[in-house]
Amino acid sequence: MARVLIVDDSPTDTLAIYGMLKKYGHHFVFADDGTSGIAAAKAKKPDVILMDVVMPDLNGFQATRRLAQDKDTAHIPVVMISSKTQQSDQAWGLRQGARAYVCKPASEAELARLINKLVATPQGS
Repeated sequence: MARVLIVDDSPTDTLAIYGMLKKYGHHFVFADDGTSGIAAAKAKKPDVILMDVVMPDLNGFQATRRLAQDKDTAHIPVVMISSKTQQSDQAWGLRQGARAYVCKPASEAELARLINKLVATPQGS
């Protein structure tokens, strides 16, 4: 079981991700924008973060970069989940510090596999 932080401004997408993953026994924390996602990561110390890209205020690229540069959160693996499907978006997400990039709609199998891999492997490698 992992503590999973879902950062997404869409209640529909948040509920869909939660609905897919709750049966695996994970514990969930939620944030609806990048700024509150960073605050939740620092306060709740999740094992993995599922980060949307397109959000108001601080987008997922910016939030991921800040998390990756902060010594208190740099160890937490971030999986970007976005409707931005261009190769350049995916490459940019990884350059910001994400450990994986998943295009929406995400599949249950892919998310479950990534969470298991990133939580079981130090630094997500």
